[in-house]
Amino acid sequence: MVSDLRKAQKGLETITGGTLAILALASGVYTYLGVRELLNGSPTVVFLGAVIYSIAVSVAIFGFWSYLMRFMPHVKSGDGRRFLYLAMAIGSLMIVAMSSWLNAAALAGGAALEQHLANTTEQYQRKLEQAHDNALAAQSLLPDIQLASQRFSRLAGEEAATGALTGTSGSGTVVQLLRQMSRQLEGLGEEIVASREPTKDAFAEGGKRLSTMRKLVSQTGPVADRANAFAEEAVALSGTIAALQQTSIAPAVKRAAEDLGRTFIAPVADGGTADLASRQTDVVGRVEQSVKAQSDALAAAADTILARPAVEPVRFTPLSAPEAVLLYARDFMPSWAGAISIDLLPAVMIFIICIVQAAIRREEGADLAANEVTAGEMIRAIKLYRSLEQADASAAVAVQSKDLDSTVDENSIVVDENSHNGGQVHEDRARTDPKIASLPSIKA
Repeated sequence: MVSDLRKAQKGLETITGGTLAILALASGVYTYLGVRELLNGSPTVVFLGAVIYSIAVSVAIFGFWSYLMRFMPHVKSGDGRRFLYLAMAIGSLMIVAMSSWLNAAALAGGAALEQHLANTTEQYQRKLEQAHDNALAAQSLLPDIQLASQRFSRLAGEEAATGALTGTSGSGTVVQLLRQMSRQLEGLGEEIVASREPTKDAFAEGGKRLSTMRKLVSQTGPVADRANAFAEEAVALSGTIAALQQTSIAPAVKRAAEDLGRTFIAPVADGGTADLASRQTDVVGRVEQSVKAQSDALAAAADTILARPAVEPVRFTPLSAPEAVLLYARDFMPSWAGAISIDLLPAVMIFIICIVQAAIRREEGADLAANEVTAGEMIRAIKLYRSLEQADASAAVAVQSKDLDSTVDENSIVVDENSHNGGQVHEDRARTDPKIASLPSIKA
């Protein structure tokens, strides 16, 4: 298995380097597209600045991951490995800060700007509807005003025809007072009805502006140009919303209701007799109470309408593509994941290399370096081994010669001392020592 792992590791070295280079290049290209949206100035300055920054990012990414791929698999100590992991984490954060978010801007910048325009359109629509509702709220008072006007008119008719209130028919003080109240309320109702047309026109104009804004969001073409046209429509729509708020009749209804109660002047009874005048005065007092009650009710209803929160104007804020990607990051998580993966994918490759290297260590033992011998080192080792063998052989021959010389000297002395015995001593020693047997016999 070890040999297979080594062969696979050796065969993937070129692919690993090429993959790392391509990923760094891709990150640099997308970084260029993203950073170009942030720079201002002449086209030449923007181009040069974006190119230099993207090249720096590509070189930094390639160098950073190359360092880790070369060193991390061979570091076996726990402290060294932890420090390298810490360096990887810090470097990854730096890469995300200088490159990944710009990659995300290049991948999803246009879609993020369209999302911003769409969200702004929804905000303007809510504000327009709120202003329209506030303007139409006073219309809900119209039925009450019309009923009060009809009631006063009916009482005036009954008083004139049958004397229902005073007991004496005819057009006198009470009839005139009732008709006057009816006309005032009728005039207030007509004002409310008349306010419908300006409200309707303003709301229709706002709807047209919103329709144009939606078309700009969904159209094709450069987003920057559409954003400029969108901003113009947004400004016009803000003016329409402000004008729509001014069409509300609620303030006028409140003033008219308060005036109805405060400015009531009771007419002098014009009855021909004291009894009729007394009855007229009594009816006028009751009409005054009814008018004040109606005035308080209308004023309270108008206050309720006016207590509604005013429509806060919406301000459209143009954004660049990177700013839009950061603002709407949750809506573009796949783009963020792809942008970060381009930069951090080499980390997975490093983990794989470390795992394979650890497996090789387990199979070959702790001394991994002893199992990594090149052909040249093997040849040198063989030559050294042969030299050692020759040296050992020479030393052995020298030791044997030295032993033989010492034996010859010793036996020469013995022969001299016992020469009178002839060759007997030699023969006796030859039988016990094979080395002496090989020497010629010495005769006395």
